Amino acid sequence: MAEAAAPERQMKRALSAFDLTCLGIGAIIGAGIFALAGTAAAGEHALAVGSLWKTPVLNFIISYLTHADLVFGRPGAGPAVVFSFIVAAIACGFAALCYAELAAMIPVSGSAYTYSYATLGEIVAWIIGWDLILEYAVGNMAVAVGWSGYFVKLCGSLFGIKFPLWVVSDYKTATDILAKGGDALGDFSSTALPVIGGHPIAVNLPAFLIVAAVTALLVYGIRESARTNTTIVLIKVAVVVFVISFGAFMVHPTNWHPFVPNGFGGVMSGAAIVFFAFIGFDAVSTTAEETKNPQRDLPIGMIASLIICTLLYVLMSGVLTGIKKYTVYLGDSAAVATAFASKPWAQALVSAGALAGLTSVLLVFQLGQPRIFMAMARDGLLPQYFARIHSRFRTPYVTTIWTGVAVGGVAMLTDIGSLADLTNIGTLFAFALVCLGVLMLRRKDPGRLRPFRVPMVPILPLLGVFFCAALMLSLPLETWGRFFVWLAIGMLIYFGYSVRHSKLRHGIDAGPTEDIPPPLIKT
Repeated sequence: MAEAAAPERQMKRALSAFDLTCLGIGAIIGAGIFALAGTAAAGEHALAVGSLWKTPVLNFIISYLTHADLVFGRPGAGPAVVFSFIVAAIACGFAALCYAELAAMIPVSGSAYTYSYATLGEIVAWIIGWDLILEYAVGNMAVAVGWSGYFVKLCGSLFGIKFPLWVVSDYKTATDILAKGGDALGDFSSTALPVIGGHPIAVNLPAFLIVAAVTALLVYGIRESARTNTTIVLIKVAVVVFVISFGAFMVHPTNWHPFVPNGFGGVMSGAAIVFFAFIGFDAVSTTAEETKNPQRDLPIGMIASLIICTLLYVLMSGVLTGIKKYTVYLGDSAAVATAFASKPWAQALVSAGALAGLTSVLLVFQLGQPRIFMAMARDGLLPQYFARIHSRFRTPYVTTIWTGVAVGGVAMLTDIGSLADLTNIGTLFAFALVCLGVLMLRRKDPGRLRPFRVPMVPILPLLGVFFCAALMLSLPLETWGRFFVWLAIGMLIYFGYSVRHSKLRHGIDAGPTEDIPPPLIKT
């Protein structure tokens, strides 16, 4: 905190509780609100799994112990999906409360990395900082690609504008489209790929351009970024509210019977699916040094955004299951479009809402990642070059630009769909460590001032750890394998560079008391 207060480190404090709430909503509500409710309501067919590699860890353990056949399927929650969203929100709320306590105590950029550094030690902090790259940077690569897809469809449906395939798709996706027979739907003006040096070329230019635009905005200033996000959030919430309001007149109550077709198991299965719709609120904590009153506003921003998003999710899912029987949405990734199939404006409206949702997610996540890199550089775990603050804009411009280059470049050239699940396991791991951090700090420093306190400690933090662990075990073994490979790469960097440059290990406190070494702690 002392280091963040140094004049050359200070960032512009411009964010209010309302701004933070909009940032939270911007990060949480993406395109998923238009599809996820239908998926959770209808569930998935039970399918025999031919490869253990694709089997969720928890299912594999149970099957191994009971010698049962490996079968993977998720029963639908039916209309009771509204309860699934509430259960998921409560589960996510445990982590949100823990984030709120630590954010109010340690109002420094860095989110879970900073909290782990202060409570669990440097090596754990490095692991979680490296892990958060999965949530923000890798996640944003997928978001940028998704944004490009919705942008192309919206241009075609509203304005009749079509682009050449090689301009709006990476090479792998383009070749897959051509292998399946080309442009059967007429989405592109041309499917011919230009050849340079004997190699066909295809780049996802819209994905790169939106990342570049967001990066430029974030470098320019936090106030301008927050205002832009607030505008986008108001647009997408207006679209969601309109869909809910219009759809309410199309509801047939008979479609809500039976309300709980698959019992408690169906509700919990739906909760596991929709839990990931709430991921993103933690990005609010990365703006701690740019918040006017972080001790008060950070908890408000995180918790209020969760409550508002839960209300919207519950209403949306209730309307969708009331318009049509929940079984209609089985295997459907566009539930709203299906529900409003008789309305010609549905596709354009959903695309516009999804585009706004993805834009705000992109902005907030692209805002969070550079601040985590900056916090790690301050502690010596990354080069000091990454800790620089722009003299005029007071933003971490170096890390913002490099993050934009990495995210935009990968999104433009690569199909990263296979890496998307890593964002889920990375986020859940971060949530679990933050919950443990609250317990550790309560034990190590019980007398420290806590502007916000998690109630019912240790019960609620332990419940947070339990829910996160259970959901991590519901992910495929393939995701776990990639996760461990990612962590192994991170440990190589840590022992190859970070250990030798760590300020903590060299007894350096980089704040105003720089010449006073910290007390020696036996480890």
